[in-house]
Amino acid sequence: MAHSTTTPQPPSMHAAAPRSDDSPPQDRLLAVAAGRDVPSEVHEQVLAETPVLEIDRFNLWYGSKQALHGITMPIPNNQVTALIGPSGCGKSTLLRSVNRLNDLVQNVRITGDMRLNGDSIYDPRMDVIELRKRMGMVFQKPNPFPMSIYENVVYALRIDGESNRGVLDEVCELSLRGAALWDEVKDRLHESALGLSGGQQQRLCIARAIAAEPEVLLLDEPCSALDPIATGKVEDLIQELRGRYSVLMVTHNMQQASRTSDYTAFMYLGRLIEYGPTTDIFTKPMLRETEAYVTGRFG
Repeated sequence: MAHSTTTPQPPSMHAAAPRSDDSPPQDRLLAVAAGRDVPSEVHEQVLAETPVLEIDRFNLWYGSKQALHGITMPIPNNQVTALIGPSGCGKSTLLRSVNRLNDLVQNVRITGDMRLNGDSIYDPRMDVIELRKRMGMVFQKPNPFPMSIYENVVYALRIDGESNRGVLDEVCELSLRGAALWDEVKDRLHESALGLSGGQQQRLCIARAIAAEPEVLLLDEPCSALDPIATGKVEDLIQELRGRYSVLMVTHNMQQASRTSDYTAFMYLGRLIEYGPTTDIFTKPMLRETEAYVTGRFG
């Protein structure tokens, strides 16, 4: 994959523009749709947090089509950050860029950079396999390995050479407790993970991810394949993870973002429009465009 990196500089954030009562609520979105650049509105509370991940003027193209445009945003440490926006706005593309899954797609080109705890993700010297060990990734559809519940959870430790049964047992229990699954499966740890319900499988995938003590946990619409009851349990789990793990989550469900996240970023056609504390984004956003989206007036 061809890519280039820029010299890291302080992120260029823009202060809130005053609202104009006589301007239509979607001026910026029309400008974006017309291909023009618009400044992102990033709230001061975001900038006051210590970041685990810094996205710095990040652009991505699939062939000649640009999918991400100059994304600059810090992801706060030990907080849950949600990416929202209409389908095709670049949420999952941005998420998959964090652990370089887009490297696997032909004709991808990037400029800009991302830094995980200060380390450039796109530095040519970065070992991508080692990078991915520093992150947990949970996909839309549960994907447990065809092995026992126990072996699913301790998989990352096994491939790193850990064979001490006491260590493996402890990590398994702690991770399953962390994923709110221990009480449901503690008597069937050596049964196939494929025998679990869909919601249990997704929580197992989260347990597997946190067993490796990731620096950031990436969730790509983790509830989209689940029924409402299973969705509720996964949402409860995400809330339990707040303050203990750094979570970056893509969701198409705005109610889910409002219930589970500390910070929310609104994206549109590959651009970051507004990014701030979740309560502000949903109750008093700086931009009318954001208000129009979160209240369902478009999208």
